[in-house]
Amino acid sequence: MNHIDITLWGVLPYLVLALFTAGTAWRYHYDRFGFTTRSSQLHESRLLSVGGPLFHFGLLFVAAGHVVGLVVPESLTERLHVTEGLYHANALLVGGTAGLATAAGLALLLYRRLKVPAVRAATSRSDRAVYPVLAAVLLAGLTATATGASAHAYDYRQGVSVWFRSLFALDPDVPAMAHAPLVYRLHALLGMALFALWPFSRLVHAFTAPLGYLARPYVVYRSRTPARPYRHPALTGPDADAPLRKRRRAHR
Repeated sequence: MNHIDITLWGVLPYLVLALFTAGTAWRYHYDRFGFTTRSSQLHESRLLSVGGPLFHFGLLFVAAGHVVGLVVPESLTERLHVTEGLYHANALLVGGTAGLATAAGLALLLYRRLKVPAVRAATSRSDRAVYPVLAAVLLAGLTATATGASAHAYDYRQGVSVWFRSLFALDPDVPAMAHAPLVYRLHALLGMALFALWPFSRLVHAFTAPLGYLARPYVVYRSRTPARPYRHPALTGPDADAPLRKRRRAHR
């Protein structure tokens, strides 16, 4: 092992975790009401209604696949009588479909952000940093999934997964990750970069959605021009104030 491998796979993950935790706590303390997507649905809804569900539901399946692939050891699936061929076929079919759906949804959302002037104007600096990293993470993940279809493909459950679980034991298995193919190492580095940017971007809305949106209050929109009081047609014209003058004289 060289010093670069130790830094990347033995030290950097903990630095990213510390930044992710401290950054989220800082964001909540100073901007707890900013845990939102800053929705731009009022500016354009047609592309959003297609790209949003594709991206979010696809991402949920991608996240679930990563949990199963990284956390569940190979010995457990063997005890459950899940063959290696069935496992990889399921990972390719379900994971590939979810990844393509997520990538297609993200492409639509980025196209919408570039096409609609109001949405483009609302793009923040954090968005410009997060979107390229997110796209690169998805592209690297899809590439790794596609290369896993080969009969002699790299078995990430004996390498990347071992390294990932060793992080929780505070004893990083650096060689397990250092010997992984380049696309897996690139995918892991981009994923850590995404989590480092997470607390400082709109991605923090994942902590409040979807359950937080079920209990959020109604959004009240007010017109910039004050509303004019409604007056019945019978009270318009030169005699509009006649009933009021009569009531004033009655009280004298």
